[in-house]
Formats: sequence, C-alpha cells, structure tokens
Amino acid sequence: MSKVIIIGAGGVANVVAKKCAQNDGVFTEVLIATRTVRKADAIVAEIHEHLPDSKTKFSTCTVDADNVPELVGVIREFGPEMVINVALPYQDLTIMDACLETGVHYLDTANYEPRDVAKFEYSWQWAYRERFEKAGLMALLGCGFDPGATQVFTAHHAKHHFQAIEYLDIIDCNNGDHGKAFATNFNPEINIREITANGRYWEDGEWIETAPLEISQDIYYPKVATRKSFVLYHEELESLVINFPTIKRARFWMTFGESYIKHLNVLEGVGMTSIEPIDFRGQQIAPIEFLKAVLPVPESLAANYTGQTCIGVQAKGTGKDGKEKVHFVYNVTDHAQTYQEVQAQGVSYTTGVPAMIGAMLMLTGVWKKAGVYNVEEFDPDPFIAAMNEWGLPVNELADIELVK
Repeated sequence: MSKVIIIGAGGVANVVAKKCAQNDGVFTEVLIATRTVRKADAIVAEIHEHLPDSKTKFSTCTVDADNVPELVGVIREFGPEMVINVALPYQDLTIMDACLETGVHYLDTANYEPRDVAKFEYSWQWAYRERFEKAGLMALLGCGFDPGATQVFTAHHAKHHFQAIEYLDIIDCNNGDHGKAFATNFNPEINIREITANGRYWEDGEWIETAPLEISQDIYYPKVATRKSFVLYHEELESLVINFPTIKRARFWMTFGESYIKHLNVLEGVGMTSIEPIDFRGQQIAPIEFLKAVLPVPESLAANYTGQTCIGVQAKGTGKDGKEKVHFVYNVTDHAQTYQEVQAQGVSYTTGVPAMIGAMLMLTGVWKKAGVYNVEEFDPDPFIAAMNEWGLPVNELADIELVK
C-alpha cells in the first residue's frame, strides 16, 4: 500500500522497522537510511530472521541527515509517501526541508533542538506550518510515547471524561534493571542534556522554572511500583497548555534511581556533561560527546533488561457530569517481553510503536490534513485502538489521585 523511509538505525528505528514489517498490509516497502548503514543492515537481517513471513520489502542506504541535498537525492530515488524521522533531534529541520522539497509527508518522535544550546521547543518546527499547508503536506510532531501517546491520553481525557481539564500530570517510570552501573535508555547526549537542564512547569498562565531535579514526590505507578519521581521540563507540555487552555497547572515527572543520580552528579561536577567544546589534542570536542562514546549504546541494553515501564497521564478537573473528577490513563510495558518480540528494550519499544501507529494513521487517511501538527490535535480513539492492537495496552484508573 505505501512506501516509507525510516531515517535512523538506533533502538527506536529497530522497533519502528519491525512493527512496519508486522503491519505489512500498510507498509509495503521500507528504506532504512542512516549514516552507518551496517546498523540498518543488522535490523533488516533480524527482520528476515524473526519475521520471515512479512511481505514488507526492506532495503538500506547511507545518508547524512544534516545534508539537505543528500536527503533530497535519497527521497527522490526511493519515492516514498512519507518519511519517519527517528534520527537525532538536531536533524529535524533538515529532514523537514527535504520533505518539502520532494513533496512527502513527515513524522518525528522528538522536537528540534540545536546542537550548541541545551534548549528544545516547538517554535522552530511550528514555523513550518504555512509551508506544509501550501505544499499540501502533513508533518506530525512528537509521535513517540512522551511526547506522543501522552498527548493522545490527554485528548482522550478531554473527549471522554472532562468538560475542563485543570490539572495535568504526566508521569514516567522505568522500573527496569539492565545490570549496568550507569547507562541511558535512549541517546545519551539527548538524555543527559534533558535531565541536567532546569525543570519547568506551567501554572496559572506562566512557566515556573526550577533547579534540575529540585521538586520530587513518591508516586505509585499501577502494576509496577512506588518510586520517587522528579519534575522535568518535557516538550509536550508546550503544546498541551495551548491546545487545552483550561489547564491551570501541567507538570512532567520522571523516575531516577539513587545510583543514576549519583553517577550523573559526579559526571556533571567534573564537566563531562558539558556541551561546550574544549580543545583535546588539537581537536574541538564537547565533553558530552566523549561521554556518549564511552557509555553503552541504548540498544545494547535490551538482551538482559528486566522489569517494566509505566507511563501515564493524570487529569483532574470538571467531569462530563459537572462534578470534580480525577482520572488516570496509562500503559505498562515489560522489557523482557519487548526483547522477545522485537529484540528491543521497553523504552525503545514505547517510542517506536507509536511512531508506526502515527505513520499508519497518516498513510490510511485517518489522520490526514495539510500543515504541522501535534498529536493531541487529532481524534485519540483510533490511536488508542491501535495501541491496544499493536502491543501497548491502554489501562484506565478512575477516582484515585496518584499525583498530589
């Protein structure tokens, strides 16, 4: 039915590709394009081994996602209907430029951030709205889990449970164990930049900034554990408070173990998390790039990962009956089960499956209109139905306030 290009060949790309292979009625031909083509070849080899009955045709090629003419050449030669961008967030704009030049639709899982500033926001990508509208193309931003499914959960709250959402808390727990002293579950450079930045949350019409990991509380994650959780700034908050203007306060919480925080504090204390380049033997290198090179790559953690993730959205406000209401929508994913299915750990899985679902909804015309959009701007029902079908079962918990 449709040809797509997946740009990237890390842990998330692995999941997206294998889910496309499972969904071969929609995804008939897939090109995995990446800087290091051997990684793409390894994904295709695993697809042939573990999904031998898939009718999806796979190929690979090398591409520099920072180079628009090179991207344009690859897209024109393959002729896809859309590009699924699971490369680095630094490359979002070059890939969007290439999609505009070649007339194909676009989807990503994380918003743009510049290499030299630890800052991420949607303004750069929202600026493309008029260009995509005029071209008759659609760009879907942040279609992973958080961002992504968390916004779908918020839209579900608004459609089915609330007249007005007033308090929104997104909570993310990884209660897994990979056996390493210190490792990150997705790209180390992006992960560490996110965690070491100041926290930020929305309250009474303005952003409140906090020191990194300043605010915490113990939160019960259903079916998983009670874990100490910390307020971070996360990109989906930016669009949610615009698209749901009744929200008085919106926060994002994530769990970190004591060992992880101790390691991170030491690394930050000696300057290893800095993005400012230093001179090392005549070369300019950012310390965080060197740190990334010595840490385990996220996809290498998958084989021995145990435990679960729990990610969900608690909404509180005025229910459909006019009374005060609190409601929680969430997913629990098991690391060992995702490895058995697609040879990936749960964090990659929870990001990759929603990317495939978003692409499927675009390709089948269920979510389809010209412009640049965040996922909460569409009907949440088909997305949640697809989550239940494709490996991310959605659960709901009524009238219990998990986050204070």
